Amino acid sequence: MQRRHLLGVAMVTALGMPRLARAAWPADRPIQVLVPGPAGGGMDMLARTILPFVQRRLPGASFVVINRPAAGGQQAFEGIAQAAPDGFTIGAAQAPNSITLPIERQVRYRVQDFTFLGNVIEDPCGLWVRADSPLRGAADLVAAARARPGRVTIGTAGVGSDDHLLQLSLQEATGTDYSHVPFNGTPPIIANLLSGSIDVGSFNMSEGLGLMRDGTIRALAQGGPERWAATGAVPTFREQGLAVLGGSTRGLVAPPNLPPEIREPLRTAIATANADPEWTAEAERLNLPRRPMSAADQEKLFLEEDARLRAIWARKPWRD
Repeated sequence: MQRRHLLGVAMVTALGMPRLARAAWPADRPIQVLVPGPAGGGMDMLARTILPFVQRRLPGASFVVINRPAAGGQQAFEGIAQAAPDGFTIGAAQAPNSITLPIERQVRYRVQDFTFLGNVIEDPCGLWVRADSPLRGAADLVAAARARPGRVTIGTAGVGSDDHLLQLSLQEATGTDYSHVPFNGTPPIIANLLSGSIDVGSFNMSEGLGLMRDGTIRALAQGGPERWAATGAVPTFREQGLAVLGGSTRGLVAPPNLPPEIREPLRTAIATANADPEWTAEAERLNLPRRPMSAADQEKLFLEEDARLRAIWARKPWRD
């Protein structure tokens, strides 16, 4: 009997005590946040700026950002989709980039399967040149493309990115052709633009604002339906007579099948952070174009974009 009692104690110690010693989510260990872009890019800035405000609403939580820019963000999105639904892995996702990858090629995730947590940012795209470029507006760019078909280079964050779709929209609207130069994220686009390796950079307005204010680069046009206030001096494509729109809607998502006891606190924390006046002031200070959106509205937007982009792909694949 004594031997059986000691064996039972040993089994409880081996199997039960570690579980009792583990802290409950979210304090057990840091929550990984997979970001489909390099440090310094728009997706990275989204995560690193909003998460401190989310963390305040989740007692005991801490976040660590992990950048996975390779393959156009595919590694990050797959990492989110394949992670255990335990609350210790979430990620940043944007429309259209996370949507276009499963349309273009075989990937190990479906946008429809993500657990949506809430949107934070909507950042219009723009076309940028060096300050000393002879191009002064969209009309100059179109004229240059007609004079040198397929030779004016435009750098983007990759095939199917919002930057690339903006270029394709410009081509369709004007009947012009450009040489597409894909990069892994915005920082290398800017580096190559400044070095003169490419003629034009396609990236979001918030990503170019600092260098624009320094007088290093200029925006030829911005892709929102109206001018973003922080770049109010830059006309939209529409104002320049071109039916061109493009931007990046950015928020937070989690693996499929996240349990309600984890999903709902995350959604509430993000919604509350989005409404925090301190976050609003910080976003304005950092010139981040906010678009707070509930998880339900974020999911609706992503699924509608998925249907729209699949219809475009069926007509003409954008990698062709």
